[in-house]
Amino acid sequence: MKINELKAGVVLSYLTQAVHILTGLLYTPVMLRLLGQSEYGLYQLVYSVVSYLSLLSLGFGASYVRFFSRYKIQNNEKEITRLNGMFMTIFAIISLICIGCGGVMIKNAHHIFGKGLTAGELAKAKVLLGIMIFNMAATFINSVFSSIITAYEKFFFQRLIKFLRELFNPFLTLPLLILGYGSVAMVVATTILTVLGLAADSIFCLRKLKVRFSFSSFDFSLFKEMWGFTFFIFINMIVDQLNWSVDKFLLGRMIGTVAVAVYGVAAQLNSLYLALSTAVSSVFIPRVNLIVAKNNDNHALSKLFAKVGRVQFLILALVVTGYIIFGRSFVALWAGPGYGEAYIVGLFLMIPVTVPLIQNLGIEIQRAKNMHQARAIVYLFVAVSNIFVSIPCIKYWGVSGAAVGTAISLIVGNILFMNYYYHKKVGLDIGYFWKEMFGLLVPAAFAAAIGFALTRLWPAKGKIGVLALQMVLYCGIYVVIMWRLGMKEQEKELISAPIKKVGDRLWKK
Repeated sequence: MKINELKAGVVLSYLTQAVHILTGLLYTPVMLRLLGQSEYGLYQLVYSVVSYLSLLSLGFGASYVRFFSRYKIQNNEKEITRLNGMFMTIFAIISLICIGCGGVMIKNAHHIFGKGLTAGELAKAKVLLGIMIFNMAATFINSVFSSIITAYEKFFFQRLIKFLRELFNPFLTLPLLILGYGSVAMVVATTILTVLGLAADSIFCLRKLKVRFSFSSFDFSLFKEMWGFTFFIFINMIVDQLNWSVDKFLLGRMIGTVAVAVYGVAAQLNSLYLALSTAVSSVFIPRVNLIVAKNNDNHALSKLFAKVGRVQFLILALVVTGYIIFGRSFVALWAGPGYGEAYIVGLFLMIPVTVPLIQNLGIEIQRAKNMHQARAIVYLFVAVSNIFVSIPCIKYWGVSGAAVGTAISLIVGNILFMNYYYHKKVGLDIGYFWKEMFGLLVPAAFAAAIGFALTRLWPAKGKIGVLALQMVLYCGIYVVIMWRLGMKEQEKELISAPIKKVGDRLWKK
């Protein structure tokens, strides 16, 4: 693996997340006020329904790197070309099925959304459905090129495209929102960027990587093997949809679009939190597959698992403790009146998901070992139980109740079961992992205690300037404590080395 490409990928990933967070902080409040609570809730509700079409991929996209790694070790270009052709054929068919299913959804929109929408909202929902379905179909085709770029470890280009999409999305959307096009403007802008991304990825694969596709013969025996691998990834996809989308759907049917809007604000903050962890782990997917393909060294995998987990924890602990301390005031100022309950929903979503986020490299280790089946089955059972828990919780506690079922499913499935499974079945040293994490947990708790004291001694009282200064001070406190008490030398090197390099270049000039 080219180390420079890997480092560039990680750096660009965090730059992308920084832009994503910054634009979210600046753009979302404007968007919420331009759309209004009901229309924002409608957008979130329709998006949660269309997202179920992503299940049509059946998990095949996640299997490409595994099979590519097998043929790469064998230096078998002919099989790689056939593999490319198979994947393109599979996803072209899936894209057509997506459009067909989407047409059925539009025709039966009144049955899907129930009585939670007004006649005007239902009409707009159909327009949103149509655009989002086209966007989903284009995304399926692009997943082939995206998987190829990942397999070739061209992280810089891949992350650059994501960076540009994050950067330009608000600039495309805001003028349309100001002109009064509402939620339709948001999905149109997203679709334009999806099509441009598809064009860029395909040109890069065909011209730069010289990727070739063979459609002469479809290897059904390989397809059968791939399906045996991806079936349980497909189950995991169902689980993710149930955990992260079903709450909005239930709220839309049982309460209405305003409740979906409140939950949507918390879900958007949670999505930013989720994305922070994958920025690091995603670039290690090829390395995990190569370790497993070569010698399946559990010691090396355990070391990598803990190493990546610590880097993720350093970032995530700052965010989640900051949200606990400053979240209530932040949500009130950022989202505006009517979204206060989103803070509680955010707590239910973000705190339990922290453990699986620092362990998400383990998902790739399971897939590389072809040991992801048990996780999928257990997660599916827990996620289905989540639905039956959420319905009565919504009746009793409204929007917050919808997040309770999700929190319970995360604790039972993603934390308790998975740590047992990693240790007993996958072969990872979980004792070593948590020993490494404990070295960061205590300093993080110490920093959080100081942060709480700061808010008590100097309350923000609804003043955005005071809140911003408190958050900046807390970041500084957290960094200093982690640097002095938590971080290892190699982790400090990840920060100090680039700064030193830039400083040396400036000094020479």
